Amino acid sequence: MQTKTVINPFESALKNFDLAADVIHLEDNIRNHIRLPERELTVHFPVRLDSGNIISVTGFRVQHSTARGPGKGGIRYHPDVNIDEVRALASWMTWKCAVVGIPFGGAKGGVVIDPKKMSIGELERVTRRFTSEIAFMIGPDKDIPAPDVYTNSQTMAWMMDTYSMISGRTVLGVVTGKPISVGGSQGRNEATAQGTIFTIEKAARKLGIDLNGARVAVQGFGNAGAIAARLIFDLGARIIAVSDSKGGIINLAGLNPTEVSIHKELTGSVVGFKGSDPISNQELLELNCDILIPAALENVITEENAGDIRAKIIAEAANGPVTPEADLILHDKGIFVIPDILANAGGVTVSYFEWVQDNYSFFWKTKDIRNYLREVMDDSFDAVIALSEKHKVHNRTGAYAHAVSKVAEAIRLRGVFP
Repeated sequence: MQTKTVINPFESALKNFDLAADVIHLEDNIRNHIRLPERELTVHFPVRLDSGNIISVTGFRVQHSTARGPGKGGIRYHPDVNIDEVRALASWMTWKCAVVGIPFGGAKGGVVIDPKKMSIGELERVTRRFTSEIAFMIGPDKDIPAPDVYTNSQTMAWMMDTYSMISGRTVLGVVTGKPISVGGSQGRNEATAQGTIFTIEKAARKLGIDLNGARVAVQGFGNAGAIAARLIFDLGARIIAVSDSKGGIINLAGLNPTEVSIHKELTGSVVGFKGSDPISNQELLELNCDILIPAALENVITEENAGDIRAKIIAEAANGPVTPEADLILHDKGIFVIPDILANAGGVTVSYFEWVQDNYSFFWKTKDIRNYLREVMDDSFDAVIALSEKHKVHNRTGAYAHAVSKVAEAIRLRGVFP
């Protein structure tokens, strides 16, 4: 049996950065400065389990760049998270914030646990202890965490409370993605998916694809994927396949994403949904469809399977689902890729809105947030595509070139201390 190639996500991130830096002829002194993270922290801390046993847990926080503002990026809980993955995710946050023009830099965090095997009490103790370990480097003006894989609004409430206890005052703006009752924002839960759909609408208009009846496949039926499926279903699209970590389902006549969500809530997976046939995650990626939404983990489309992809549009709701080598193959096939740093930037954009609201103690209505988000995503899409067409490069390099130019400009203006 052929061994699957192991892809280092940070090496992929650096390749994309270098391609963009070459396109904009970025000078070496700035290239070398923003290529690597500014700051990295690895912590090992004890956590008491419900059984009374004490385990040692490893966590990471990486700040890639604060040239344009405080670090911004989620915290993920996953048994396989590692420092290179967190480095890659932090760098993607730098470029993502720059692409949509919000005044944040990039950061990311990870804790090496399997949250599915822990109780609520154990997860709270992990969260509070990890927050205390990184408290010196986070803050509303320094580095603002948010939810990510297997963390949620409750996780953020625990983080905010822990940081507030250490600070001796309530600090709502230290994290985003919080529940509404403790400083969260309307529209935050749907923001990543909503931003993805806004970019799909723009791409479909550009390519002359009618979303009414368009065939859509979604890999990763979690928060972003499930909401994206529902939103595009409401626009008249036909959801022909969805999947999660346990497997996938297909029905070429169409699936109702709301009913699939109910089934998953009851059973723990989309697998076995009535009226569907089973399909693997790999088979889903290679379906003949109009729109493919990878919304799971990174490196699912590589040079090994890119030639078999048949979608017309790939909208990356996940971070890093397509490798640099696969980008070239997809581009040659004429597949329109909406890169992650643009497609899923709706989450960090509404996180920025939440941070602003917390700082001013004035909260906006859902319709206003949606309108602001559409304006940001539409303008950013136009800027990225214009740059891609100007330099005759694929959309990811165009997006990176747009982002790297903004970060480089900030560094030039700020200069070097001392």
